[in-house]
Amino acid sequence: MTSGNADTGGHGADAPVAGEAVSYDYRPSLLGAGWHFSLTPAGIDWSAGARGGFVPYGDVRGLRLSYRPTSMQSHRFVTEIWSRNAPALRVVSTTWKSMVEQQRQDATYTRFVSDLHARLGAARATVDCERGRPPLIYWPGLVVFVGVTIAMAALIVRALQAHVIAGAVFVAIFFALFVRQGWLFFGRNRPGRYTLAAPPRDLLPGNER
Repeated sequence: MTSGNADTGGHGADAPVAGEAVSYDYRPSLLGAGWHFSLTPAGIDWSAGARGGFVPYGDVRGLRLSYRPTSMQSHRFVTEIWSRNAPALRVVSTTWKSMVEQQRQDATYTRFVSDLHARLGAARATVDCERGRPPLIYWPGLVVFVGVTIAMAALIVRALQAHVIAGAVFVAIFFALFVRQGWLFFGRNRPGRYTLAAPPRDLLPGNER
């Protein structure tokens, strides 16, 4: 079971005051420790259970924004942060609430990620900004998706030619869902680069259009 976005309020009205700490929390699994991030004037404070650390903005070397749906939550986005002398950090737009529920945190996630980009830009950090999935993963996956799509379309045609209407309708419904989800996944996850001043809107929930 999934849960809708529990956040309220628009992004513009909640824009942070200069120097204000902006925080974000999420739980990546039901039993695991929750993650906490705070953007301070000097850098990123983070903690996960007993682990924690501080990353100055000038030490951040890479960002990747991507769309990562799961069976429990189809509207899920991830920001990965790489820096010197610190482990890779993952900021996820959903949080586990119970055994059967992941809750979306669209507004607070987008606010946090947008402010992270703004502060890195203000600090003149040299950051390699990437969007979507790595090319070596994306392109083979797209080829497989297209191949399966063609095979399913052919199966529907054959079922209609054999007058197996019920079977054709069943496959057609599954085909429509498969194509829709694949279109969203591959459309949003196309590999590329962007600048700190213009993070991709289609990878910030609530700003996709």
